[in-house]
This record gives sequence, C-alpha cells and structure tokens, in this order.
Amino acid sequence: MSTSHDSRPYDIVIYGATGFVGRLIVDYLAQHAPEGTKVALAGRSPARLTKVAREADVEDWPRIVANADDEAALAKIAADTKVVLTVVGPYWKYGKTLVAECAKAGTHYVDLTGEVLFAHDSIAQNHEIAQSTGAKIVHSCGFDSIPSDITVRALYDAAHTSLGETTLLVKHVKGGASGGTIDSVRTQLAAAKADPKLRRILANPYALAAPGPDQGAFGKDLRPARFRGAWRAPFFMGPYNTRVVQRSAHLTGYGDCFRYRELMNVGRGVKGLLRAFAFKFGMLAGLAALSFPPTAKLLDAKLPKPGEGPSEAERAEGRFTIEGYTTDTSGARWQSLVSLEQDPGYEGTAMMISNCALALAHDELPDVSGVLTPTVALGDALLRRLRENGMTIQADHA
Repeated sequence: MSTSHDSRPYDIVIYGATGFVGRLIVDYLAQHAPEGTKVALAGRSPARLTKVAREADVEDWPRIVANADDEAALAKIAADTKVVLTVVGPYWKYGKTLVAECAKAGTHYVDLTGEVLFAHDSIAQNHEIAQSTGAKIVHSCGFDSIPSDITVRALYDAAHTSLGETTLLVKHVKGGASGGTIDSVRTQLAAAKADPKLRRILANPYALAAPGPDQGAFGKDLRPARFRGAWRAPFFMGPYNTRVVQRSAHLTGYGDCFRYRELMNVGRGVKGLLRAFAFKFGMLAGLAALSFPPTAKLLDAKLPKPGEGPSEAERAEGRFTIEGYTTDTSGARWQSLVSLEQDPGYEGTAMMISNCALALAHDELPDVSGVLTPTVALGDALLRRLRENGMTIQADHA
C-alpha cells in the first residue's frame, strides 16, 4: 500500500535543525531549495529554533518542537511531511522511533548515520514495512557514505556488467573532526561491549547485506595492502562504508564475484609500509581508548563535543579526492573519480543530504522502496544533483 504525500503540509522537515550540521543544512536549503518547497524546522528548543530561523533568514518556515523520546510528536512529524531529514544522533540512542514512524507513515527519510548497529536494526525492523507503504528509508546520506556508494555505482554504470575485485582509494581527504561522529563511535562501542551478539554484527563485513558465494575476506577492514605499486592503509571510514556498498551490491546486483575494500594513500616504499601499519594500530588504539573509561575521560577533554565543529576558516580548507578501480567479468579494467572542493564532513555533507531530501521531495526516482542506500533509492537523480553542486563524478576504462 503506497501512501499519498499530496495532502501533507510539508515537503521536508529538518529534525535537529539547531545542531552544528543542522544549521548548515538550514542555510543550504534556504539558498537552494526550489521556490515553493515547504520546509519546517524541528528540534527540542523553541528558542533555538527561532534563533536558527532568524539567522538563516527563513522566519516564515514553520517550527516544530519535538523530543527524541516523544513518540506521538515524532509520529506527527512523519505524518505531516513527504521527507524527514534527521541529524539527531547517535541514532542508536535517539533515532529508532523516528525511522520506524516514517516507515509506517510511508514517509521518505534521510539521515547521516555511520552506525552499523543502527542501520542493521533499521533493516530488520523497517524494511518490509517501508516496502508496504512505499517509503524510501535512506541511511548514510553524507560523507558516510555517499562518496563510496557513488564511486562504485559509477564503475558499474560504465562497465554495464558484473564487477569483480573493486578497490576504493582515498587519494586525499581534509576535513574537521565531528563531535557527533565521535559520540556515535563511543555509543556503538559501549553497546557492543555489553552484548556479544552486537559485537558479531559489528565484525560482520556483510552485516547490512547477504554475502555472495565468492566474496571471501578481500575487504578486511583494517588490513594494510599493496595496491597499484604502493602500500595503502585502511581507510578509517571503511568499516562502515564497505557495509553500505555491500548493501547496494545486494540490492542492485553487482555480481557474485564482487568484492570490495577501501584503502587510503600513505606513500611508497618502506615509509609507506610503516605509515600503513602505524595507521592500522593507531585506529585500534583509538577505539580501545574510547572503550576504556579512564582513557575515554581523558579523550573527552580533547575531542569535540556533540554539536561542536571546526571554524568556518578551517572548514574552508576541506576537500576530498577518491578513485575507484575494478575489473569486470570480461577482464576489462575500469577507473572512477569522485571529488569535491568542500569540507567533507560539514558543507559537503550538508550539500549531499540536502540534495537527497530534495530529490525525494521533487524528482522522478527508481520505483523501489524499503531500507535502501543512496544510489539504490535515488539512482541517476542523485548523481545529477551532486554534479550540479560541484562534485566530480566520472568513470571510464582504466
């Protein structure tokens, strides 16, 4: 049963509009939403919502007060809009009710989660319901994990056939650390520490999709590797991004031989090898420190808090360049390039999730519903919108 959106008062509700990234999204939509788009701001504090609306010069946009534990208020938000855009995390703690209400109401939904446990739970709880109501539930619509998803989608579109071993290589990334992302990591680690079942989900490379028969262990999350003549370190966002791409592969059909990993450039020779292993063990040490209360307390004094972020000048230096490499089933080699001259975690992420929401509100999209990935839910409309907003996306023979 598909649910009609025609009579709903809003096109997009931004939930968490008063947070750091929420304010960037409000600014972006104030400047880029097509005329007539009905946007509402939602959050816990009426005063802060009013302040955000005034600063963004959108005081005519309606404001909705709703706490993350107020099921009735969240159900009304879902019922009153075509699209919910939420940046209220950690989603494992604060996001389950809202996404469930959207699935039940046939309301499209986008978020910024990089949490395996939340996405896994959402698929289990909401996928079939969303399919029955026509809702597109689209997780991970920022730097987690649109660049990864579209890098592989571009390779698949260029090859026009099944893919084999596929590697994403981060050539360059520069951006500020997010307090919300750190809090999400901390929340997942705490949940997994208390429950062996959750630890197994976190460790499963195919936690968001069923593995194919020949996928093996190609994409081990923290394995340094030699690739294209140099040592590469594991990409620090790979443990989540790879699972999103595997879900796209599961839903799209990249082929039974598709295997995927994410690496980052650290240089050549012995120095590159040492950097790769230093990066691996640094990641492990950081996760261990966040899991151990005494060291976690020390880190808390240094790391950004939820709702905090870098200065405008620091964000202005942000950018990323990503390459993708694959071999298709005929043996042909393909290469893709995805880049953006914006801070990946802030202005870049605000642009990405805003355009996902705008596409859901206004564009002709693939006829598919459920708990989806960005490329599966939005298809060519996503690539077109990202290109129009300055992102390079291209693929051709290697």
